Amino acid sequence: MVIAHAPDLPAALQEPLDDTAAVWEADRCLRCGGPTARAPCTLACPTEVDVPGFVDAIARGDLQTAATIIFSANALGGSCARVCPVEELCQQACVLDTQGRRPIEIARLQRFAADWALPRGAVPIRPGPPNGKRVTVIGAGPAGLGCAATLVSLGYAVTVVDGRAEVGGLVRYAIAPYRLVRDPLPSEAARLADAGVDFRFELPVDRPERLRALEQESDALFLGVGLGADAEVPYPGDHLPGVWDSLPFIEALKLDRPPRVGAHTLVVGGGNTAIDVAREALRLGAQRVTLLYRRTEKEMPAYAHEVREARDEGVAFQFLAEPVRFLGNGHVDQVECRRMQLGAPDASGRSRPEPVTGSEFLLPADTVVMAIGQQRRLEFFSWIDGLRLDHGLVIADPATGQTSVSKYFAGGDAANGGATVVQAVHAGTVAAYGIDRYLRGIGGTA
Repeated sequence: MVIAHAPDLPAALQEPLDDTAAVWEADRCLRCGGPTARAPCTLACPTEVDVPGFVDAIARGDLQTAATIIFSANALGGSCARVCPVEELCQQACVLDTQGRRPIEIARLQRFAADWALPRGAVPIRPGPPNGKRVTVIGAGPAGLGCAATLVSLGYAVTVVDGRAEVGGLVRYAIAPYRLVRDPLPSEAARLADAGVDFRFELPVDRPERLRALEQESDALFLGVGLGADAEVPYPGDHLPGVWDSLPFIEALKLDRPPRVGAHTLVVGGGNTAIDVAREALRLGAQRVTLLYRRTEKEMPAYAHEVREARDEGVAFQFLAEPVRFLGNGHVDQVECRRMQLGAPDASGRSRPEPVTGSEFLLPADTVVMAIGQQRRLEFFSWIDGLRLDHGLVIADPATGQTSVSKYFAGGDAANGGATVVQAVHAGTVAAYGIDRYLRGIGGTA
């Protein structure tokens, strides 16, 4: 049998496997690992999903076991199957790849099992016996959901508060819709709600008094707040219509209010968000999309496979260049740029870009999207007396998630500066066990 496979497409863009194709694909697995050594694919997964275990279950037609294995390790197993950079994680570690053979399509198999289980309610979270302790999770993103799922299974009364109207955080509002629009987030959140997690939406923790109130009603709190709005770097002309920040641009897409893009779209930045915006602009009908980055391709923080895929789709790249100002009469129509050269390394260890005198040039652009990073939540963190930060990020014990304020724990982008969804889920899970040890008086500072 020939399995429908598009090796040049990421998992998010491939069609779901049907029953027969899933069994055939799962049966290719070598079932690596054993009692004394876990499989490389499992070790490459931040949540340590037992990949050979669930793949073997699919091969045997036991989707209940497959889904149970997945969701016992990752509360967002369905979403992660769609958005994980598996090319850099589990599938890259597949032993078949080292033999010159096609790696197992782990993401598509995980999606197959998750999509079977979630509509059926086949993987409920079993709440633990109530222990009388209450934990508040601030932020309903992947870190918060991972934390809440584990805490409720340990018997805690868990409240998740979020300023938005829906669950998901960056997964819902900041990941490109060609990867995931909304589903299966509602079903994954329903698992938590059915287990007793109390969700309070449209309740932003936007002033110290509200945070104090949450402190008073909680035995511990988890900070899953992520990062803030787009970084503010002012440029002359950035008020012109047609100039966007990346997060509002993607959010408009996710809420089915697609922005209008012109023939020439310019995206400024070099991270995964910049790549997502560029690829979405093509899907919105832009005739030419150019990504402007002030370093070289080698220094780009975006995943290399994402850059290749964007180039294959038609995104053009201008390296060693940065914007100077935006030009237009009532609407942006050009961007003045200048050439850059690499100098000595900066604090990140990458070569510092320096402007080349007299190198200015113009690029046509009737849509510009700035994707140059996000702000730290400095004001919010200042409301927590004694909370230690490092360059605006929360310092948290990687083994427990505990911060310098004993009853506060943290994980996800607020602590790591921005990583993958699966890493955020893992951080929330780690923090949940840290909270459990702290409240039982067997770890941390009580």
